[in-house]
Amino acid sequence: MLLERLDQPPPDLEARTGWAIKPEGACRAEACVPLKQPFDVRDMAERLGMALIHDPDHDVWALGSPAGGRALTSAELPDIVLPDRHGRDFALRSLRGTKVFMIAWASW
Repeated sequence: MLLERLDQPPPDLEARTGWAIKPEGACRAEACVPLKQPFDVRDMAERLGMALIHDPDHDVWALGSPAGGRALTSAELPDIVLPDRHGRDFALRSLRGTKVFMIAWASW
């Protein structure tokens, strides 16, 4: 979810993640995780294992769902080389600076 402020809970946090901010902390079902006061999304993201990435050009933040301890630390695409439809190597870095529309598909 996209955020413009870090000092207040996102209004749709519970609907999107199941976590509600209560006086005792971030709660989902019977589990509550204490949070620092005053509220800060950075603290909540760290304690709940959610990725939080900042886009300084547009001054917005993106909060991801819990990642089980394997959250990305940036929105930077790693250096990946994949075969194109002819079987030749294609480096995704060659697209840097251009807009890309990527479609992913899986049979399962």
